Amino acid sequence: QVQLVESGGGVVHPGGSLRLSCAVSVSIFSVNALAWYRQAPGKQRELIASLVSGGRRIYDDSVKGRFTISRDYNKNMVYLQMNKLKPEDTAVYYCNTNFDDHWGQGTQVTVSS
Repeated sequence: QVQLVESGGGVVHPGGSLRLSCAVSVSIFSVNALAWYRQAPGKQRELIASLVSGGRRIYDDSVKGRFTISRDYNKNMVYLQMNKLKPEDTAVYYCNTNFDDHWGQGTQVTVSS
C-alpha cells in the first residue's frame, strides 16, 4: 500500500507563493497518474492538478495559470508550486497516486492578510 507524506504548507499573504512536497513510498515510475487534491472547510475534497501518462498536466480552472504540478523520479517526490495565492485557496492539500483512495495526512495552506 502506497504511503504519502505531504509537507510545505503554511500561512501566506494573498499574492504569495508556496511549494508543497509529497514523498511517495513507491517508485513513481510505476504510477500512472500523480495528483493534488484539496479540501476546504465544509467542502468536499476536490481534484485540482494531475500529471498523467505522457506527461500531460491537467488543472482545475480555479488554479490554472497559478499552480504547477511536477515530479522528481529520482527522489519519488511530487510537487505543487502555488503562485498568486488567494484566500479561497485556503484548504488542506493532499497528494494522490492513480486517483485511488489512499491518502496522507495532508498539509494545511492558509491564505490570509
